[in-house]
Amino acid sequence: MVGKIKYVLFFILLGSFNLKAQNVKAKPEPGDGIERFLSRYNLYQFSSNRDSFLKINNLSSTDFLKMGEDYLLPIKYYTYNGKSIRTSIGDNDYEKALRIKAYNEILEEQNIKSKSYFKDKVLWVPYHELFGNVILQKDNKSVEQSDSKEIIETRTYEIFGDKYKKVDILSSELKGKVYYIISGHGGPDPGARCQKEGVFLCEDEYAYDISLRLARNLIKKGARVYIIVRDNDGIRDERLLACDYDEVYLGGAPLSRSQGKRLRQRGDIINRLYNQNKNAGFTYQRAVVVHVDSRQENQKVDLFFYHFPGSRVGYNLAETMLKRIQTEYSEHQTNRSYTGVVKSRNLFMLRETKPTTVYIELGNITNEFDQKRLLIENNRQALANWLALGLEDDLD
Repeated sequence: MVGKIKYVLFFILLGSFNLKAQNVKAKPEPGDGIERFLSRYNLYQFSSNRDSFLKINNLSSTDFLKMGEDYLLPIKYYTYNGKSIRTSIGDNDYEKALRIKAYNEILEEQNIKSKSYFKDKVLWVPYHELFGNVILQKDNKSVEQSDSKEIIETRTYEIFGDKYKKVDILSSELKGKVYYIISGHGGPDPGARCQKEGVFLCEDEYAYDISLRLARNLIKKGARVYIIVRDNDGIRDERLLACDYDEVYLGGAPLSRSQGKRLRQRGDIINRLYNQNKNAGFTYQRAVVVHVDSRQENQKVDLFFYHFPGSRVGYNLAETMLKRIQTEYSEHQTNRSYTGVVKSRNLFMLRETKPTTVYIELGNITNEFDQKRLLIENNRQALANWLALGLEDDLD
């Protein structure tokens, strides 16, 4: 039951009686299948959670859940000692502790946990933090432009989906360059929305798909790329991308319901990685924030770019990418002009992130003409190609 649920705790024997090794029980709600039930607790997107749920409840993936019956959740219960998460669970991994903290906070915000672990001393640790956090992938099909360059090596990135997970490294042009790709919104916040053919178009889904394509292009040229907001959809070909709410951050932390917290979460992740890479000797680091605008339906909007006020490097990056888009439009869309612009804005992600950051608006999601830029898969790929070229131009 959602709301301030009553959860049942029981002890598991692991060789010897261990007060820390406890699990949480809960009852499914009407209409719950396994995916929906686990998704309520922000668990389903990780394979270790799903597989463990089936095992500890003696279920198969095709079984139905029974109303009124208690099921063991892949969440361990620890008594919070009032000092720290790390000492409470016996694990000194600081990044893991931050993710566990965020996980408990979002459950509290969703009224799944009735109290903060500070107050009730009940700390929930999901299995994916204990036994691995491999994100599940869905079956994806797509079309990609071919590349005839010689392949240096092939790497596998599950986040791109089944068809795209094999990435051919074609050059070392971007070796030593670090990019943070951040698609806008996600989780409880889908961003701008509008209806098309009886379904909703959600900003976060289209920004994410183009962000994945951009990241993949950069990886192909040897860049070190971090995808900050992560879904389990992979790169998709469909025109109408289904909206969902299961996005997580790099490392597995859920997205907060609070907009302010969401921004701080992603800013903190980027800044920690920036410091690590800087200390490791990486001198060129850039962040790319991808959004879709929402305006009146009759207002067409070309791609435009923001930089932080007073940042000369940020302005140069945005201008360089704008010029690349202008060049590509003049070559591939000769029947129309390009009206994108560069502006300065004091946005959180431009102000609070340490790497030089460019903020991109892809178009007006409510405008029928702009929608073609988003809905047609080849157009999404073209946008990713052109944005990647703009980032490469920044090196000249």
